Amino acid sequence: MAANREWAEDFGLSGFDGIARAGVALVTCMDSRIDPLRMIGLEPGDAKIFRNPGGRVTPQALEALVLGVHLLNVSRILVIPHTRCAMASSTLTEIRERVSASAGQDASWQTFGVVSDQRASLRDDVHAVVSHPLIPDTVKVGGFLYDVDSGLLERLV
Repeated sequence: MAANREWAEDFGLSGFDGIARAGVALVTCMDSRIDPLRMIGLEPGDAKIFRNPGGRVTPQALEALVLGVHLLNVSRILVIPHTRCAMASSTLTEIRERVSASAGQDASWQTFGVVSDQRASLRDDVHAVVSHPLIPDTVKVGGFLYDVDSGLLERLV
């Protein structure tokens, strides 16, 4: 709470209408090594950000992207998973076992979006965006891999 009060002392987004000022939407992983705005040179208010394990284009991500395109000034969409992602370096069984051990109860019923081939999944995710009937062809879509060790993006799609 103290940190929040300090941050709010010079809060600059009061009255902001919530549109993406730079016209960007970003789908990326929840990994704490990713600073989504700074890694692409943007500031708060510039982009819409959707984060989930693995940075996948899920139905919820598509919902956010459609809303961003039609209601929030989005004209460019970036899909950015990252290197050394737990969702791409573990099997579903391994993730379930780790969660079960941590929770102290069976997690074999829980779904997790593990990725066996990040590059193929990224191509599929970009295709899901560009082929969505509510995302017009005028929206630019790209797929990138973020390197958590160097901070660099590699365009893959």
